[in-house]
Amino acid sequence: MATRELAGKIVQVDDQGFMTDPTQWDRDIARAIAVEEGLSDLTEAHWKLIDWARETARGSNWRSPTLRQITKGTAISTKELFSLFPKTPAKKAARIAGLDRPEGCA
Repeated sequence: MATRELAGKIVQVDDQGFMTDPTQWDRDIARAIAVEEGLSDLTEAHWKLIDWARETARGSNWRSPTLRQITKGTAISTKELFSLFPKTPAKKAARIAGLDRPEGCA
């Protein structure tokens, strides 16, 4: 596995930049990844989804929730999800949350 520095910390990542050890994650790392993803400011709505994704993943052996699971589990509409995390919301949210690439995301 590769490593890289995020927010002054060395973390393990895969070849697509997803963290491979979600226990290394913290909010500073999330903010650094968000900037890389073009999101310079994480709002309360972003954090709600990120925290929900991490809590859900923790209960499923750290597997990232899919887009469908996110919309059902958070009651955030697909349209709102795309406005929070443009283009690839499940993938961006998972990466910012320090999780693996969601199943079915290219």
